[in-house]
Amino acid sequence: MPLPSSTNVSLSRVSEQPPGRPGVASWRDYVTLTKPRITALCLIMTLGGMGLAPDDSLRAGLVFWTLLGTFLSVGAANALNMFWEREGDKLMERTRERPLASGRMKPWQALAFGLGLGALSIVVLWVAVNPLTAFLGTFALASYVLVYTPLKRRSPLALVVGAVPGAMPPLMGWTAVTGQVSTAGLVLFGILLAWQIPHFIAISICHREDYARAGIATVPGKHGDRIAKLQSLAYALLLIPISLMFVPMGVAGPIYFALALALGVWFTWHAAKGFRADADKPWARKFFFASLVYLPALTLALMADITLGRFFQ
Repeated sequence: MPLPSSTNVSLSRVSEQPPGRPGVASWRDYVTLTKPRITALCLIMTLGGMGLAPDDSLRAGLVFWTLLGTFLSVGAANALNMFWEREGDKLMERTRERPLASGRMKPWQALAFGLGLGALSIVVLWVAVNPLTAFLGTFALASYVLVYTPLKRRSPLALVVGAVPGAMPPLMGWTAVTGQVSTAGLVLFGILLAWQIPHFIAISICHREDYARAGIATVPGKHGDRIAKLQSLAYALLLIPISLMFVPMGVAGPIYFALALALGVWFTWHAAKGFRADADKPWARKFFFASLVYLPALTLALMADITLGRFFQ
């Protein structure tokens, strides 16, 4: 459900939680287990999926329960991910101060917390939203923890595998409103899935040594920076036709078309610049920030187009 955790990082050296006493967990440590920034992004994408769904009967109660269930599911996935990776986190500079890696929290506490959040998320989504959304959330949670997490140390393909549950939030938002998986919902899913690959490849180039120390298999670590750049360029190019699919489907109009095309070309240009960069890490850092601009800008363009279209109907 959350974005792939091996690359869920800030590019600055800021610990998520200051050191505390060994074996003494605070409420802040439990919050840290949910990876609040990543969870917040997932909630924004879920809300975006709900807002784009073609249904005028969107209710505040449905929004609340959908966001709550998604929060619980994403938080559970992150907590269980930290539980399984606690030994590797001790070896990485950016993760060594996490609650489990630092020793502030016992493993059983994180395990119980993660399992509890996961079970509660299924109940909330099933009872207060609909069974389809609950199924998607459960699938994302299970695949993230049981498939993606162990695969990270075996193959760079883990990035693609992890992108599947990472792309689930907007589709869950869509199904929460419509009760079905439609083509438009799958386009939302495809945009977020394709976006994650170049976004996280950029991060893995910046933190290549850190990942190698922890035994995490990344594209630049296994195949080199040139292959990583080629993959980033390929997925950036792929985002252009995927994002424009909303126009022939009738979901969006000319305003979105122009903005989505401009954003896609701009993002692809940043990816292509990597082949002329004098140094890989400075380029990767800039490309990372370009990806942070691209996704919310595309979402805003789509929502603005749909809102204006409904207003002038």
